[in-house]
Amino acid sequence: MSDQSPPPGWTPRDPDTPPGAPHDVPQPRAHDRDRQRPPHPPGRGGKPRRPRTGWRRAVPTWRMLLGGLLLLALLIGGALVAGYLLVDIPPANAAATAQSNVYLYSDGSLIARDGEVNRVNVPLSQVPRTVQEAVLAAEDRDFYSERAVDPKAMVRAAWNTATGKGTQSGSTITQQYVKNYYLGQEQTIKRKVKEFFIAIKLGREKSKDYILEGYLNTSYFGRNAYGIQAAAQAYYGKDVNKLTTAEGAYLATLLNSPSAFDVVSHPQSRPRAVARWNYVLDGMVKKRWLHAADRAATTFPEPGKVRAAAGLSGQRGYLVEAIKDYIVDNKTLDDKTLAEGGYRITSTIDRRRQTALVDAVDEQLVSKLEPETRKADRLVRAGGVSIDPATGKVVAMYGGIDYTKQYVNNATRHDYQVASTFKPFVFAAAAENGSRTQDGRRITPNTIYNGDNKRPVVGGRIRFAPENEGQVSYGNITVNTATDLSVNAVYAQMAVDVGTGRVKQTAIDLGIPENTPNFVTGPAMALGTLQAGVVDMAQAYATLADHGRRTPYTFIEKITKGGDTIGLPPRTPTQAISREAADTTTAMLASVVDNGTGTAALAAGHPAAGKTGTGELDRSAWFAAYTPDLVTVIAMMGQDPDTGTLQSLYGALGEPRIGGGGYPARIWAAYTKTALEGTDPVDFDLELQPGAAQPPPPPSPESEPPQESPGEPTPSTPERPTRPTPSNGTGGRNQGGQNNGGQNQGGQDNGGRTNGGQDNGGQGNGGQDSGGTTQGTQGSAQGSTQGADSDPAGGLRPPSAFLE
Repeated sequence: MSDQSPPPGWTPRDPDTPPGAPHDVPQPRAHDRDRQRPPHPPGRGGKPRRPRTGWRRAVPTWRMLLGGLLLLALLIGGALVAGYLLVDIPPANAAATAQSNVYLYSDGSLIARDGEVNRVNVPLSQVPRTVQEAVLAAEDRDFYSERAVDPKAMVRAAWNTATGKGTQSGSTITQQYVKNYYLGQEQTIKRKVKEFFIAIKLGREKSKDYILEGYLNTSYFGRNAYGIQAAAQAYYGKDVNKLTTAEGAYLATLLNSPSAFDVVSHPQSRPRAVARWNYVLDGMVKKRWLHAADRAATTFPEPGKVRAAAGLSGQRGYLVEAIKDYIVDNKTLDDKTLAEGGYRITSTIDRRRQTALVDAVDEQLVSKLEPETRKADRLVRAGGVSIDPATGKVVAMYGGIDYTKQYVNNATRHDYQVASTFKPFVFAAAAENGSRTQDGRRITPNTIYNGDNKRPVVGGRIRFAPENEGQVSYGNITVNTATDLSVNAVYAQMAVDVGTGRVKQTAIDLGIPENTPNFVTGPAMALGTLQAGVVDMAQAYATLADHGRRTPYTFIEKITKGGDTIGLPPRTPTQAISREAADTTTAMLASVVDNGTGTAALAAGHPAAGKTGTGELDRSAWFAAYTPDLVTVIAMMGQDPDTGTLQSLYGALGEPRIGGGGYPARIWAAYTKTALEGTDPVDFDLELQPGAAQPPPPPSPESEPPQESPGEPTPSTPERPTRPTPSNGTGGRNQGGQNNGGQNQGGQDNGGRTNGGQDNGGQGNGGQDSGGTTQGTQGSAQGSTQGADSDPAGGLRPPSAFLE
């Protein structure tokens, strides 16, 4: 029988202790007493609290959270009270009397000053009610019912600024007025904090009408116009009290982006400006400030011409405008901050080369215009940009005849097709991607393509049969010859063989902006249907000139204000395409200058590579070319001086056609010769792709034609159209004669046995009898037609609606 358990509370006996012996019970030590305490204090209901172990130790208790929130609320409240008490409403800032900006050439000499303040304050009673409501619809529709500040928008804007996500407004009209009149346009946390407290004080001390009046009188509207009265005069030539609802809505539109939304100075921004104008009017309808019927009857109010200051005459205004746009577009400063003035801006413009470019345009083009006697001469415009390919610096720019007379900058506008100056990008894409024809032949300068007029493109999703310039059929020709003669049929097929998506990406990599108007993928893109600016084309050609290395272009050397230097955007060079792809393209473009449509550039006296181009309906004519050290793009454009519409250049300067190989190439040569004066001619240092260096042997008349891609038509012997002999001889003896159409190009190479003989010209017309020395030298029919300038330099051709 086992021992029974002792009753509760009974102290067990030590088995080693004899019965009846007294128990020696030791006194517990201090740490033993601690162990005997309850392990955890009791919680609710007297139950012991569970220990916080593991990840629970990192999570604050609700008491800690509540205490932290209360402490944070006290701190914020204290900061708000302190800020309100400490921040006073300051006097008007320097923007109320803005300083001039100083623009300098690269050597530090003066280009121009701007920034004389154009401001006339008017009472709110003189601003039509609908104009006030248009401004509210654009900027702050709840102005009269809301508080002076919008904390959510302030926090969002401050966070975006602090994290480098770009500047953002979101401010109320009260806050914008505080920024305009009391503070400044700089995007900093400190300025936003001050703006917050000053706006609160101002909202408590001043009426809404007082604040709206101040806002309308201090806001910047572009064209150096501060305030609604100055803007009314600058854009519509009338006082503010005569503004219509539509005009007021357009001025309200400008508040969002004063420079970009000026549809006169920046015609490419018209769609965005009109969309913003519609947004303003629709907002007025939503707020019941404008009847829907009146809204439907409202048409866009065309603003007047820019009236430039006398100090911006000639090229100075174009240069200042281009520099400003570059600063704003690259987010170095916004246009409102720049308008405050006080900046000293040193540009990259080389004064000597700038003078050389202006002189070249004047001597080769402007001096020959007779607008009083030749109506077409009134339409002629010109633009040019010259870039140092190694640094990306714009060293010269021609924007137009005079900024005070022709205010749109022809060097930066984006509304004319670039035509065949785009074709080198198609070949560069082929070389970069190792592309092949549809029957597997590697695309090189020596690859054979069929160049017949209206030859359907094979393999594309869209049916396309492009016309060649002059509707000439060339039969089987090499890519090199197709580039010399700018054959549309060859390059449209090549674009499909390469892939139009790859062609577009290569053009973007070279420097063409992705958002360029009409930059649409398709076989027609090979003909240059996109509308890039002269400066954009100069950027892309500079990448080719620098062996495929792209350095973003710049107009700016340095910007300072007081003792501070403003940081400029990074311009890290990148290898856009391989050197072999770029250099092989350069080699073909050198052939265009030596043997093709760009021979007028030989007058520069330096090895050059380039491409001509003539836009649809002859509305533009281009020459884009470069030496190893200098890239220059020249464009002629047709525009009605009264309506601003794009016009054809037929008949201008007394010539039936204007082509890129004519006046643009001659301007290029005259400028380049002067710009590089004192320097030795330098040959291109080229590394060509495999198969590009050695041309294939010319086929004999008895040999069979080269194998073609699947689906291509059999080459025929077309009847080439004949043209009258040019009276001035430009397309004959000089360009189409001995150099191009005669012994070199039109003789044995193109007009003789190879292309002009059996394949293209036949025995009698372009072959041994006519295409060689006799016909090419005289400069008639085929010597000047096929061997010379198919983008004409001066030969007579019937007008056509297609691109070269």
